[in-house]
Amino acid sequence: MTEAQATGAPLRGVRIVEFEGIGPGPLAARMLADMGAEVTAIVRPSGSAVAERLGGAGDNPLRRGKRIEAIDLKSPAGLAQAMDLIATADALIEGNRPGVMERLGLGPEQCAARNPRLVYGRMTGWGQQGPLAQAAGHDLNYVALTGLLSLAARPGEAPIVPPTVVGDAGGALGLAFGIACALLDARSSGRGRVVDAAIVDIVAMLGTLVQWIRASGQIDGKAPSPFHDSPFYDTYACEDGGFITIGALEPQFYALLLAKLGLSDVDPAAQYDKAAWPDLKARLAALFRSRPRSHWCTLLEGTDVCFAPVLSLAEAVSHPHIVARGIYAHNGGKAIDVAAAPRFSPLDPAIG
Repeated sequence: MTEAQATGAPLRGVRIVEFEGIGPGPLAARMLADMGAEVTAIVRPSGSAVAERLGGAGDNPLRRGKRIEAIDLKSPAGLAQAMDLIATADALIEGNRPGVMERLGLGPEQCAARNPRLVYGRMTGWGQQGPLAQAAGHDLNYVALTGLLSLAARPGEAPIVPPTVVGDAGGALGLAFGIACALLDARSSGRGRVVDAAIVDIVAMLGTLVQWIRASGQIDGKAPSPFHDSPFYDTYACEDGGFITIGALEPQFYALLLAKLGLSDVDPAAQYDKAAWPDLKARLAALFRSRPRSHWCTLLEGTDVCFAPVLSLAEAVSHPHIVARGIYAHNGGKAIDVAAAPRFSPLDPAIG
């Protein structure tokens, strides 16, 4: 039992069976384990070549807080063992292509015969139905199809997205959310349900704010966008090769930015004079490039100009805010351990 499972975490007592895949399914299961769920991960006896290629042969952080069971699902005894685990579980997670679990004899209908209250979580890229349902894909492909990857490009340049962060991690969060919702219903109704967690669906849903901004003409059009073209929302290079970010969207934050930078000749009220954006952006770029990143951190960090340095993963571990919140910690060698999120505390501290 993990610390989370023993100290009153919100999902304590919930039993989950995970059929281990790669990426988002295991991450969703770890999220639930971090919340106190008792996760049993069914893994292939031979291991996963892809997982070892990407993450190495050492400890797999996606297995944190889980009980690992190596089971051969191609054998009748292995299938029976897996079904016995499912029979006493509250939820199941699988990340195979549509139809694979059914052919194994472990599909939703077959599991419902043993456990009608089961929440059956299905993690895929394209979903259980649709023209692409049987096609292979990865994080980058799913984000591209939603239209959101196009927002990671400057005009005339290729878009770039951090690996596994937007699609796979977003999909994992969506699956964990869906399972938690379905568990509430199953406990009151006595009936389980299938959670179809398609990454393409979840990423598109997470883009709701973008769609709202797009509808006002502020993005994804021919007009200059505050998020791609303005001088007050961008990344800037520094003298030492480091980078910083500025996100002073609100008028009061923009005015403070100008004051901090000593740009008294720039009118804060003209923030949305788009014709002036190119020259002002060039001026800011030259200014930020004239000093090292540390200078701008000293001047701007912790103020309301909406500032943060662009840190490497190794640098982020030591940042005072990250340290104060205990977000990252070195776990031996190069490994960086990540704390569970979100966090919980008593509504009434006096009760505890």
